[in-house]
Amino acid sequence: QKLELQPLLFSVSRLLDRFYFRYFLVGSNNAETKYRVLKIDRTEPKDLVIIDDRHVYTQQEVRELLGRLDLGNRTKMGQKGSSGLFRAVSAFGVVGFVRFLEGYYIVLITKRRKMADIGGHAIYKVEDTNMIYIPNDSVRVTHPDEARYVCFNSVLSYSYDLSHSLQYNLTVLRMPLEMLKSETTQNRQESFDIFEDEGLITQGGSGVFGICSEPYMKYVWNGELLDIIKSTVHRDWLLYIIHGFCGQSKLLIYGRPVYVTLIARRSSKFAGTRFLKRGANCEGDVANEVETEQILCDASVMSFTAGSYSSYVQVRGSVPLYWSQDISTMMPKPPITLDQADPFAHVAALHFDQMFQRFGSPIIILNLVKEREKRKHERILSEELVAAVTYLNQFLPPEHTIVYIPWDMAKYTKSKLCNVLDRLNVIAESVVKKTGFFVNRPDSYCSILRPDEKWNELGGCVIPTGRLQTGILRTNCVDCLDRTNTAQFMVGKCALAYQLYSLGLIDKPNLQFDTDAVRLFEELYEDHGDTLSLQYGGSQLVHRVKTYRKIAPWTQHSKDIMQTLSRYYSNAFSDADRQDSINLFLGVFHPTEGKPHLWELPTDFYLHHKNTMRLLPTRRSYTYWWTPEVIKHLPLPYDEVICAANLKKLIVKKFHKYEEEIDIHNEFFRPYELSSFDDTFCLAMTSSARDFMPKTVGIDPSPFTVRKPDETGKSVLGNKSNREEAVLQRKTAASAPPPPSEEAVSSSSEDDSGTDREEEGSVSQRSTPVKMTDAGDSAKVTENVVQPMKELYGINLSDGLSEEDFSIYSRFVQLGQSQHKQDKNSQQPCSKCSDGVIKLTPISAFSQDNIYEVQPPRVDRKSTEIFQAHIQASQGIMQPLGKEDSSMYREYIRNRYL
Repeated sequence: QKLELQPLLFSVSRLLDRFYFRYFLVGSNNAETKYRVLKIDRTEPKDLVIIDDRHVYTQQEVRELLGRLDLGNRTKMGQKGSSGLFRAVSAFGVVGFVRFLEGYYIVLITKRRKMADIGGHAIYKVEDTNMIYIPNDSVRVTHPDEARYVCFNSVLSYSYDLSHSLQYNLTVLRMPLEMLKSETTQNRQESFDIFEDEGLITQGGSGVFGICSEPYMKYVWNGELLDIIKSTVHRDWLLYIIHGFCGQSKLLIYGRPVYVTLIARRSSKFAGTRFLKRGANCEGDVANEVETEQILCDASVMSFTAGSYSSYVQVRGSVPLYWSQDISTMMPKPPITLDQADPFAHVAALHFDQMFQRFGSPIIILNLVKEREKRKHERILSEELVAAVTYLNQFLPPEHTIVYIPWDMAKYTKSKLCNVLDRLNVIAESVVKKTGFFVNRPDSYCSILRPDEKWNELGGCVIPTGRLQTGILRTNCVDCLDRTNTAQFMVGKCALAYQLYSLGLIDKPNLQFDTDAVRLFEELYEDHGDTLSLQYGGSQLVHRVKTYRKIAPWTQHSKDIMQTLSRYYSNAFSDADRQDSINLFLGVFHPTEGKPHLWELPTDFYLHHKNTMRLLPTRRSYTYWWTPEVIKHLPLPYDEVICAANLKKLIVKKFHKYEEEIDIHNEFFRPYELSSFDDTFCLAMTSSARDFMPKTVGIDPSPFTVRKPDETGKSVLGNKSNREEAVLQRKTAASAPPPPSEEAVSSSSEDDSGTDREEEGSVSQRSTPVKMTDAGDSAKVTENVVQPMKELYGINLSDGLSEEDFSIYSRFVQLGQSQHKQDKNSQQPCSKCSDGVIKLTPISAFSQDNIYEVQPPRVDRKSTEIFQAHIQASQGIMQPLGKEDSSMYREYIRNRYL
């Protein structure tokens, strides 16, 4: 039986219409062909009453419905001269419903910006939201402290995406048919909408199944706001939002577009700001936990089933112990304190059990904190973490033990003899070989025929349809910001090389610094690091990849000082308010009349550690600390195993083949909208050819060619301030000491940013003006001109051809002449052809087509008239509209606006 699987698409556009006694929330899909309506009662002062009529309306039906409501409200209220239906706001989605001390508010997304496309699915960043108070003034019960809570709730800005990884989503689409049949039957029996299966016909035994899964609530930030309506409204109204980062850039490989996407999902459990959230809570959730996924896709084919997609996931998070730092001392580095003794590593066990369930094994810990200090500070965490991992490993099966890699990154950075990134590259290679990565297509034939020696050592799980990543790298320092971001970049760079190799885009799984591809990837990771650092630490990154490469210009030091001061100010004065906002938004604190307000609490420790407020269920075994079902399926992650528990998380429904709800083509290309090239996202995104490739004619356009510092194309498109700063750097760089010589290319060239384009000393070494030479030096000059030609083509054009090359060329010419004569005179065989020339039989349907000429197409009269009218329209000469066109335009206006 034919089976097609498609992810379900959800409606996004919302209109909120207002009556005095109720709100009507009208939602539609992007094509505005299907509508749903919610009725929200405004007469309840403190309760939320929502009615979903469980019907899908057409555009004409929803207009008639709103028209009847408008007319009835005018008659009832006696307002014959004015409309009784007011449009309150137009929005792009419902964030949720929240209540403080008075009635409920509805939170709507009013502004968004497109950030990425993955498989035709658009990912948006929320730019602005609007909170609307639901109860009307006649029933509103005012409270003096209500305004302070409303003020708190408007601080956050966030990006949203599906909360699962690409590997999980595509694993769901590979589910066996028998399981889908049973799930479809079950969902139909429990169907919320009695009209959803109306008119469903299976033609010829074929079927299309739409699938969606429950979100991973750990990374959902508005789950608490949607809980109150989750059981009463259709799932299309539920829009789950994540907090983190999303960025996408286009890598052009000789014209072939490849999209590189970076998505960061910040955990909503034990979330907060830098010094106020450290370590872990009693449930194993750690502070500043972020899952970073890099996705590589061939943009030539959009479909998940036919396209080529690859992803790699890694995690950062605080050290999973009970520890904190006291910020009341007003010190830049407050002392680290272990709050509770945990000899059996109970908190670490809960944390790693969660990781086994989501990522599988092996779990690799890269600990970057300091190990040698005059006064114990960061070393306290290292010693406790080593003890916890050693204790937990003694009970695990040997093949699934936790791998612990300690590396004092700060110590290596201070050393002049050690290259930090070279050492990180070695660690990254070993990590990627153990975990593998995800790709949705089997190994290419060339990889099987001539595999790279590193390819055979690659870990993960090999399946008939590709590869799966099993296991995860967990990186941490103290803050999980600067050092962690650089380490994650190096691991991501190594994984990117394997991903490109698996898609057949490079011949060896290796990428060098100062190539267009790595510069583009480094810029993505710096934006990623800056965003996460602002969310957790209050400032952008202080130490970047350029810092650890030791090529940052002198102006970077002043920027680092300013970022350090900004981070200190934020931690000392504004983090407490931001922490209160997070606690309120995530539902950690619920305002209750008669109890202390959020800003009156001396600490939020009791809110995040539930074992302090009540006795938790029975503790786990100190030896068998893992979940039995999880350990059975290792190294595969339990969340991706096809079992009864995971099937319950799926929503499966059968559709017509061309149903709009699964039609990704119309969702992506939107033929019903007037589009402009200037507004097209795929043309506006960062591109390696436009933003990084040199503009010099004759330079190799490959994004994998190592560039010199003066060959980058980044500053060409920079703004005025960036160009002025680059000129200032060039003037000051001549007096700087020269860079280290004869090192690997990856450690001595420049970065990819627009402002910090030149490295110290690069101009004096490589940008020296050409000196005029006399006749005696002409031979040397000629040699320098011819040499690049040999590097580019492999031969010197001034040298004569060898006999073998000449014979190959002669056969090619004879082959073309023979085919030309055979096409011209098919009845007269060519008798002068050489014996080595193959006789070709023409198979073209066109009589005159060959390698030299093509029969011109014939254009009918109607097409010629349309083309001439198009040319005249560009000159301002408009043709009169025909009768059919006029009637079509009138019908469009009547349906759209009347």
